[in-house]
Amino acid sequence: MSFTDDLGDGSAAVAVIGMAGRYPGTADTAEFWEHLLTGRDLITRFPEAGDGRAVPAYGIVPEAEWFDAAFFGYSPAEALLLDPQQRVFLECCAEALERGGCVPAGQPGPIGVYAGSGASSYVEQLRADPAVAGVVPDWHLQLATGVDFLTTRAAYKLGLTGPAVTVQTACSTSLVAVHLAVQALLAGDCSLALAGGISLRTPHPVVIPPEDGIFSPDGYCRPFDADARGTVAADGAGVVLLKRLSDALTDGDHVHAVIRGSAVNNDGIDKVGFTAPSVAGQTTAIRTAYAVAGVDMGTVGYVETHGTGTPMGDPIEISALTNAFRADTDRVGFCRIGSVKSNIGHTDTASGVIGLIKTVLAVEHGIIPASLHFTTPNKEIDLASGPFVLNDRPTPWPRTDTPRRAGVNSLGIGGTNAHVVVEQPPPPAAPPARAGEALPQLLVLSAPSSQGLAASAERLADHLAQRPEVPLADVAWTLQSARTAHGHRLHVVGEEPAGAARLLRRAAGRGPRRTAPSEVTFLFPGQGGQHPGMGRELYAWSAAFRERVDICTAVLGAELGTAVRTALLTDVDDPRRLETVREQLETMELAQPVLFTLEYSLAGLWQSLGISPTRVLGHSLGAYTAACTAGVLTVDDALALVVERGRLLGGLPAGAMLAVALSPAELGPLLTDGLSIAAVNGASQCVVSGPAEATEAFREELAGRDVDTRRLRISSAAHSGLVEAVLEEFDARVRAVRVYDPAVPWISDSHGRPVTADEVRDPGYWTGHLRHTVRFDQALETALKEPGVLLEVGPGHTLATLTRRHRSASDDHRVLSSLPHAVEGTSAHTAVLDTAGELWRHGFDLAWERMHPSARCRTALPTYPFQRRRYAPGPAVPESLAQVAALRDAEPPAALLDQDADPAPVGVPGHERDGSARLAKAFCDVLGLDGIGPDDDFFEAGGDSLIATRLASLVQREFGVKVTVRTILLAPSVSRLLPHLLPEE
Repeated sequence: MSFTDDLGDGSAAVAVIGMAGRYPGTADTAEFWEHLLTGRDLITRFPEAGDGRAVPAYGIVPEAEWFDAAFFGYSPAEALLLDPQQRVFLECCAEALERGGCVPAGQPGPIGVYAGSGASSYVEQLRADPAVAGVVPDWHLQLATGVDFLTTRAAYKLGLTGPAVTVQTACSTSLVAVHLAVQALLAGDCSLALAGGISLRTPHPVVIPPEDGIFSPDGYCRPFDADARGTVAADGAGVVLLKRLSDALTDGDHVHAVIRGSAVNNDGIDKVGFTAPSVAGQTTAIRTAYAVAGVDMGTVGYVETHGTGTPMGDPIEISALTNAFRADTDRVGFCRIGSVKSNIGHTDTASGVIGLIKTVLAVEHGIIPASLHFTTPNKEIDLASGPFVLNDRPTPWPRTDTPRRAGVNSLGIGGTNAHVVVEQPPPPAAPPARAGEALPQLLVLSAPSSQGLAASAERLADHLAQRPEVPLADVAWTLQSARTAHGHRLHVVGEEPAGAARLLRRAAGRGPRRTAPSEVTFLFPGQGGQHPGMGRELYAWSAAFRERVDICTAVLGAELGTAVRTALLTDVDDPRRLETVREQLETMELAQPVLFTLEYSLAGLWQSLGISPTRVLGHSLGAYTAACTAGVLTVDDALALVVERGRLLGGLPAGAMLAVALSPAELGPLLTDGLSIAAVNGASQCVVSGPAEATEAFREELAGRDVDTRRLRISSAAHSGLVEAVLEEFDARVRAVRVYDPAVPWISDSHGRPVTADEVRDPGYWTGHLRHTVRFDQALETALKEPGVLLEVGPGHTLATLTRRHRSASDDHRVLSSLPHAVEGTSAHTAVLDTAGELWRHGFDLAWERMHPSARCRTALPTYPFQRRRYAPGPAVPESLAQVAALRDAEPPAALLDQDADPAPVGVPGHERDGSARLAKAFCDVLGLDGIGPDDDFFEAGGDSLIATRLASLVQREFGVKVTVRTILLAPSVSRLLPHLLPEE
């Protein structure tokens, strides 16, 4: 029987695709698993205190009071008020989503969250602190610490739009939450679901064991052992990310394990007391779970029990399990049992999901960790004749024809029982061969802060350096598609893991803060940068580029199309062929259609990646690609004009073009007969065109004057008097094409203004363009009036260089090139990816799937390294809380919540005009910040409507001006709010 056959189509099964947790004595789930495999007891032990009655042990989660407030948009003051249970749960949810490759904003369906927490005592700690008591309204403390808001807060902060359900069934809470999440997925209530729980008490309580044997006096938890005297209290958290198995397999997710079925019930009245367990109730829940799963209990190899180590609870649980299993099999000693509580203690509401996480890892890795502190069975437990054997040592769990199967049992005080059936996932499909495995890859990283970005880069670099066998394409795809993009960003382009690791270390900390996506101007260059094979790599990699090259060569016909294809795709490693093509590219007849084809195809590549121009601008020949991109010309007509242009220019008498480092005013008086200023590219950057001999003589004359010149690789005198002989013939060809109104603004390189609909219909514009001086300087002046990106779409970076040197270029402009210069020796593919990375760094969304022409697979990568700080009442309370004296009222004044109040500025006579510092201080006081800029957004800095209420109260007290929450919403910075507070003129 194959795994797939046994699962059917997976429609009734649920995959575990992500896990996260915080465990006693452990940093993360990977370390937790290592500790389980080595049989470590993770409970913290300390000397007995007082009269020796207190349990000298507790399962302590490290750094439970530490939190990355900025990651979730909390100010320090707000983070302090938030219960540590809420903080840690948020981090676990975010990590589980990241480990499962889930970006909430990009999911096609809603994501649910089902969880519960332990009782909170944190609010009492806050009330006991004089820096908080009487300063922060009690209703705000309740919101920040109330257990009812655990899941809704996670949904709010993580952008989850599915059901957000807070569960409370005592010790079985988190496994009940998993059951409810499974049901919601199967019912279609959500497409993914987070499920789990948390129990965290800070500081940890002193436990005095009662006489009923619930807590172990010596601090050791011995499930099912004859010496068991009770459990050990502990903190912990666990969250799993669930998805319908059929969807997970379709989407190529990494499936850790499969939940085949689950059941939840209550004991009812069939027991000796409310807190007592019931054999009958537990038996029914277990049997129901396997019936739902359609699994024969005789095929189950392991059960993670509730296993608290209490003298009464353990025998009842084994009786219930035995009764249930005997319905399917009379085999003896075939199923192993254990309890993670022997390692970490009883984590209360989190215990069920932590047991599930342990079981998922056992099923996935094929080894069952030891259950600790077991020597002799409890005399009330008959293991010898039953189906179970206590797993007191790490046990290999080999693959067989039947998938590995396990059960997870969780029991709550009050009688709510939960059981989940877990199964080994079907083997992943073998990845198909990748055509582009050795290609360069774009690795992108982001974080909410520069410190987080640097830490992420170092962590990923370490991972890649230690795992050189990982396909870099899988790393790139995972980073691109399975990580939320934050404000601070960096990218590198590498070809293998070790090299990428080195680049990441160099790039760490250099990522800019993302800006809002801006306008993009495509700059299409003219002739001069062409070289053999310049489209070869992109043709092999990009389907969009390849499609457009094929379209152009088909339009050009057999002879010219073949020549263009050869020039673009020739193998540069063949010296003889290379030289032949290089000579051919010096001719106007071939160079012009080759350049158009390259630029048109490169524009298509960028558009396929999600980068579409808001305006276009071409230089000389590049104007035809600009016109085509703007929708003025079809590709057929554009090529027809380009071919005719090349033929006519190629038939002119021998000409030449010379770049000259002079201004037009300086250059004009020096020109000799037959020479023309063909282009003005900048303040002291012109091009002279004319007969070859006259141009060479002029070059020598300028050299004698110490004027810098450079001969261009163009064999005809474009934009000179020589062109006038062919204008009439070109005019006839222009009249034969059909033109359309520009769909995208097209800036003319003839006069520097956007080309009008009348101009595109005037043949005189096109013929004049062939003759008149190119005024690229004026065109750039127009293009640079607005901030944005200017992207050169062609070979080399001539236009990018001219743009950077233009007098109107500023820090508001980002100038980029698509392809390297012929002499740089840089891969065209690498250059495009690097520019794509730059665009992403500056806020543009990219169509990542277009970068991966072959199979896309995700791989396990390090998650975000939270940048935590400690938030705890007492000495660590930010001073700002004590300064918010305006918050002493128990309820917010009704006026502060008036959402319809007029936000117009109110004049306040007598107030000085230099209130910026006082207002900034008020912002910092309520946000708990050390400083804030005049234009920093209150809400981006961690504010919300509740903190805005506090700010409004403080501002009203400080400035004597009525300010509403709506005013702050509309004017959320110091610079924008201040005018509402100062006296009118």
